[in-house]
Amino acid sequence: MDLQSKVELLRESLKEADAIQTELDRRVFYLKTLYDVSKDIYSSVETESILRSFLLMSMGNFGVMEGLVVLMDKPAKQMTTYVQVGYQDIDEAELVPSCLEVLENEEVFQSGNTDTCHDLKGITPCEVAFLMPFKVAGDCSGLLGLGPKLIDEPFSEMDKELLDTLLNNLVVALKNARSFEEIKRLNEDLQTKNAELEETLGQLQASMRKVEILESVKDNLSKFVPATVSRMIEKSPTGSIPESKRQDLSVLFLDIEGYTRLTEKLGGQETNEIIEKHFSVFMDAIYAHNGDVNETAGDGLMVLFINEDKEANALEAVRAAIKIREEAIRICDECDSLYRPLDINMGINSGEALVGAAKFETYSGSRWTYTARGQLTNIAARIGGQATRGGIYLARETAKRVSRHFMPKPVGTFKLKNVSEEVEIFEI
Repeated sequence: MDLQSKVELLRESLKEADAIQTELDRRVFYLKTLYDVSKDIYSSVETESILRSFLLMSMGNFGVMEGLVVLMDKPAKQMTTYVQVGYQDIDEAELVPSCLEVLENEEVFQSGNTDTCHDLKGITPCEVAFLMPFKVAGDCSGLLGLGPKLIDEPFSEMDKELLDTLLNNLVVALKNARSFEEIKRLNEDLQTKNAELEETLGQLQASMRKVEILESVKDNLSKFVPATVSRMIEKSPTGSIPESKRQDLSVLFLDIEGYTRLTEKLGGQETNEIIEKHFSVFMDAIYAHNGDVNETAGDGLMVLFINEDKEANALEAVRAAIKIREEAIRICDECDSLYRPLDINMGINSGEALVGAAKFETYSGSRWTYTARGQLTNIAARIGGQATRGGIYLARETAKRVSRHFMPKPVGTFKLKNVSEEVEIFEI
């Protein structure tokens, strides 16, 4: 090979080496640009911050002085984010509509459409040398616009390739930001709901506390207020007590025979303890048969049995009386001072009476009471007064009502105090 041939071969080798070096430099530049841009945009999770960082890095790497990025909500056809650099003299109201017009054209997103450099003269009021659309998601599109290069060169195909790669990274960063913003929104919603739940829980706890207080008051009042009154107040929307009315019931009067002699023999303190012990078990028997203790007077009780079923209220009164008698016999063994069971005399009458609340006004204040008034209660008390040695006496009407379940025995006809006609009495 002569010298001339060797020189030509050397020149060709140098050209190839220069081309390889140029390509290598290009690839190094691309990789460095991709690294710098990616590092910058992935350092934030705020959409506007990501777009601004991306735009500044792109402008710096391609040597341009103007640039813009627009994101559009496609269904609403509205701009969601707008970032621009270098277009301070251009009114956003004039620039954005032109960008949205480009994004609304689906042809610019079609695969294979590489002609992304658009001269927007006549469309936008500013010079945009390079324009590239991109999709973030089905409902979000974006547009990157760059002004002319300072070196007055057009954007090459290699520039487009690099920008396309950079935009792919931008899309990933924007999707991450959208996910973060969605998580942030959900977290804020959760915090709001938690605050609402805490407030509701506080209100519920306060309500429960009120209920507990009211239940406590109710439990304490039940010791002093007849159960019938409590039920009527609960049923009344205003918490008021309905007016008295005539209704059917059975009234039981109970009296301990020989109470005065017992007190003289044992003393007041011990007698009181015995009476309290007896009355405690009597109360259980009364409540078990739906009775309502209306009045207490030392050694006696007045009990009302109210039921719309006439036979039922009489049966409940008689059964309660029998149970009281049984309990008096049983409890005798628990009282060391008693040598025999107490004689509990009872009288029961059934029929209609005026039943309800009565208010008594005095100089010291007012007092409510609940009772049955009329001749029915008077006769029940007088019948009980006729009973001896633990007898259970019934008026004729009561005996009639319970005759299918018991066999009341006639005792006789009696003239009772303050009762004009004689009353026939039966015994259980």
